[in-house]
Parts: sequence; structure tokens; C-alpha cells
Amino acid sequence: MIKIGILGDIGSGKSFIAKNFGYPVFNADHEVSKLYKKDKKTFNKLKKILPKYFTSFPIKKTQVSKAILANRNNLKKIVKIVHLEIRKKMNIFIKKNKNKKIIILDIPLLLENKINKKNDILIFVQSKRSEILKRLKKRKNFNRKILKEFKNIQLSLDYKKKKSTFIIKNDFKKKYVKKHITNILKTFK
Repeated sequence: MIKIGILGDIGSGKSFIAKNFGYPVFNADHEVSKLYKKDKKTFNKLKKILPKYFTSFPIKKTQVSKAILANRNNLKKIVKIVHLEIRKKMNIFIKKNKNKKIIILDIPLLLENKINKKNDILIFVQSKRSEILKRLKKRKNFNRKILKEFKNIQLSLDYKKKKSTFIIKNDFKKKYVKKHITNILKTFK
């Protein structure tokens, strides 16, 4: 099984690229949303360390945002709890798809949390800053301060780019992206 990790800036279109491979995708952001909505155990752990912010279940993004904005260390505390659960879900996903030729890991903190293995293929998604900002502003819960806090816990984009086997320049047009993906997939045959 070939594991492909998708790297890039927040809003660079990692999920868009991941979906276009046509193989099973583990999307950590979707899994986090599910945790917040359905996992009472995660809520209880968060409530225990940050009782002032996590007051009701299901967890709302506003609770998470307030906790992050109140204290920069809160994000690290939240990530520590949430990523433990996400790692479990990822392992279940990998086992479930063990017979697939390729699987895609769309995990924002893939390198930071040392989730990738040495022989995994890493693909860096490169997008224009102006395009990224335009897309981020369309998001429902867009907040520059929170964005900055997330960027602070991430490795530099230059580092991620250097670690990557391939770079896809994302112009957010499916035809262009598909061409890049086809060329990458040819190298695995």
C-alpha cells in the first residue's frame, strides 16, 4: 500500500487535491468535526482541562475559538487531546483500506505530529497567497487571529516543501489538478 500525505498551507486546497486522486481519503478535519459533534469522551477531556470554555455538548467551533483566543497554550492542549483520537481513527481507516493500492492522508499536522512514515509519499500543495486568503475569507468561521495561532504550531511551508516528493501548483481548476495527479500516479506503476 502506498500512503500519500498531502501537505500545504491552510486554505491551499489540500482536501480538493486529495479528493481528486480517486483513492480513499482520510480527512482529519472532517474527523475532528465528527469528534466535536459525537464524541462525549473527547468533550469530557476538553472540559476537564478547559472547563471555562467547554461547557456544553456537542462542542461548538465558537467554544474552541474562544479557548484558543484566550490563551495561546490552549491550542496545544486541545491539539494534544484531539490528535490522539484522530490518530486512532486514522489507524482504523488504514486497516479498513489495507488492500487498496493507494490511500490519501489529508491531515493538517501530519509532519508536526510525526504521523507519516519514512516511505510515505508527501505531496506539497502550492497556491497563491491571494487565492488562499480569498478562499479563507469565504469560510463561515474565518478569524485571522485563530489562523495565526494555527500557523504558529505548524512547521514552515519551506520545510514541508523540501520534505515533499512532489509539488502540485493548485490553481483550483479540476482539469489542471487532474493532469498533475495523473503524472504523479504514473510514477507508481
